[in-house]
Amino acid sequence: MTQEIHSEAGSIANKGATNESSSGQAASAASAPDGLPVPRRHWAVAVMLLGITITVFDTTMSNVALPAISNSLGIPASQSVWVVLAYSLTVVGCLLPLSALAERVGFRFMFGLGLSIFLAASLSAASSSSMTQLVISRVVQGLGSAMLMCLFGGMLRNTYPLSKLSAGISLNAFTVGIMAVVGPTLGAMLLQWFGWQAIFLVNIPLALLAYLGIRQLPDIPRRSGPFDWTACGLSAALFALALYGLETLGRDLIQAALCLLLAALIAWVLVRRSWGQPAPVVPVDLLRIRSIGYSVAASAFFFAAQTGAFVALPFYFKMIYGASYAQVGLYLGAWAIGGALMAPVSAYMSERYPVAILCALGAIVMILGLTGVLIAPGDVGIAWLPACMFLAGVGFGFFQTPNNRAMLGGIPRHRSGAAGGMQATTRVFGQGVGTAFVGVAFQFGAYGPILGISVSIACATLALAVNVIRHLDPTPDARF
Repeated sequence: MTQEIHSEAGSIANKGATNESSSGQAASAASAPDGLPVPRRHWAVAVMLLGITITVFDTTMSNVALPAISNSLGIPASQSVWVVLAYSLTVVGCLLPLSALAERVGFRFMFGLGLSIFLAASLSAASSSSMTQLVISRVVQGLGSAMLMCLFGGMLRNTYPLSKLSAGISLNAFTVGIMAVVGPTLGAMLLQWFGWQAIFLVNIPLALLAYLGIRQLPDIPRRSGPFDWTACGLSAALFALALYGLETLGRDLIQAALCLLLAALIAWVLVRRSWGQPAPVVPVDLLRIRSIGYSVAASAFFFAAQTGAFVALPFYFKMIYGASYAQVGLYLGAWAIGGALMAPVSAYMSERYPVAILCALGAIVMILGLTGVLIAPGDVGIAWLPACMFLAGVGFGFFQTPNNRAMLGGIPRHRSGAAGGMQATTRVFGQGVGTAFVGVAFQFGAYGPILGISVSIACATLALAVNVIRHLDPTPDARF
């Protein structure tokens, strides 16, 4: 199967490189070594995992700190959400432009610059004495995080040989799962012992440690030619407007509709502008590859399902079962552990079975887990809810590795940077969509958490439908 994927990726690269510059870069990528040699590969993986840990910690711990920040700075809770929203909007708006820029300035340079910006912004956030300074710091911090996040997919593709790509993806997924459990717990401890400022300082030692290994990251050939700054600006505006419009659906329908309408207009302009370009900022050229198009659609729906569930479930557990915060943490932790444990299993399976079948099974298992939570009676036994959450996490972990392998393994090597940015953008945008839809569900009062979980199940069902269509698609490049 590995040989088939090598052959298919090569043919796709030949079709995509239509002008002289692209042809030369495709040929260079084809002759490049397949992954890094050992032990350099191990050092590069360690640096990537440090970068992943930094971005996961920054997201999960800042959410935990919102009540403390609100009290310390004397701001209402409704304004404190901008600590998270400013970061999210910056990340989702910058991922694709930065991934295109990284292909020109170099991945190692971008990684070092991202770490430096993140460090400076973290120090500024920790020293903030006003909401204005904190929000500006979070915007800059989001820029640094986006510089790191847009690189992970491309670095992963160029660090591991294709035969070991599934193992690399599963290791990343395992790290995300574990750090998603550790982050909120560590954040709560830092809040209790040192205050909310420590939330923004804890990543500094990790970032300094990552500096030591930047030279070990893969040497990815740079692109030449003019850079489309107009497309960068339009791309950033598109995703920021779309995410903000979705976030405000439950609060201001008119404002949300205007934002979404403008985002749709910008999307139309971007697609027309990018359609004939060999390596556009918004990688519509990659979406023409069926395996990647299916993977992007399935990933967006699945991350919407996962994030929507994580927003709705704490409210549901407290409303229906009167769960304490410690119990809610236990239930959510069971999900993360299930996903982390399943990652290596799905890596093994993805080398042997069609991706559409594996992803469909993952979606079905996640749907069963969420449905088990939703239909359980109020006096259910103490083991039922953690078991259902663990099952849902297993489904989520089983889905990720095969789907990401199809997304990254099907790309030409010289377009791995764009694919990494597209992967990260799809994930972050899907998470924003899930959060927004659950926010709309919460407008229905006491039924909100129930409707929120139902929305999550619906999104997972759409991901299942995408994979059924992918499996039935007779096109050769649709299903590896």
